[in-house]
Amino acid sequence: MEIIYFTLVAIGLYFVSDWILDRIETSRGRPFENRSVIFFVIILVLSVVSFQIIGHLMRS
Repeated sequence: MEIIYFTLVAIGLYFVSDWILDRIETSRGRPFENRSVIFFVIILVLSVVSFQIIGHLMRS
């Protein structure tokens, strides 16, 4: 069951990260040159935090 939670959260994080990046680019007024690097950093931070929370909740 744990793998299903991680998979669903990962799919959600993909869309949330894209939305966050779009909001940043909109407020900035132009797209980033290295958009994929910025996207990677956003999804990396969100995934580490989310997966730590899921792991903690699964142990409880």
